[in-house]
Amino acid sequence: MKGTALVTGAARGMGREMALALAAEGLNVVVHYRASQAEAAATAQACRDLGVQASIHAADLTQPEQARKLVQGAAAAFADSPLAVLVNNVGNYVNRPLLETTDTEWHDMLGSNLYATFATCQAAAPLMRQAGWGRIVNLGYAGAQHLVARPNILPYAIAKAGVLQLSRSLALVLAGSGVSVNVISPGVIETSVSQPLHEIPAGRVGRVQEIVDALLFFVRSSDYVTGQELEVAGGWNL
Repeated sequence: MKGTALVTGAARGMGREMALALAAEGLNVVVHYRASQAEAAATAQACRDLGVQASIHAADLTQPEQARKLVQGAAAAFADSPLAVLVNNVGNYVNRPLLETTDTEWHDMLGSNLYATFATCQAAAPLMRQAGWGRIVNLGYAGAQHLVARPNILPYAIAKAGVLQLSRSLALVLAGSGVSVNVISPGVIETSVSQPLHEIPAGRVGRVQEIVDALLFFVRSSDYVTGQELEVAGGWNL
């Protein structure tokens, strides 16, 4: 596989593992970070060790101009390596009772999860459409398609429901262009802040590798697989 992959929030955790998996597929990698420069540099070096080019780019994706500039930088990062894959992994999470949620938390949840995804997608889509090939994979949240009350994570749930609607709408706009847009919706993963095992029918938390496997499915699939959501959640919320 050729081209460049941009993974947001790739300095550590799930983002790092997705970046490494895409490097193993032969893609050059742009590792985005906001503050974790040392970790981002280590991730980039690990990608280079897999035989590809890699660079690090800092941006606060809650600022739309920085999000769009990040995409433009990724597209120009490596010679003869167009932007082929965009993974929107960034997204903060707060668990707080609704009536105690602050304005700052509300705006940060929407900004980091939804507005950042909108800005990067809007910048990347025309480049991919012009190239005739691209894979956009956005990170959602298992159960976001169900409009049920979630008072302790309301801004996060609203943002992730928005990511799902954005992704489906963009998939329709890009259908037939060679560009697909899909969503991975994790449930409770080994890196999750809370891990309510009693709520998971599978009886365990998900592994980061299972999210990576879902990413590779969408990246390797044809653009005929588009506008889809894949929950990796062990039956949670069924």
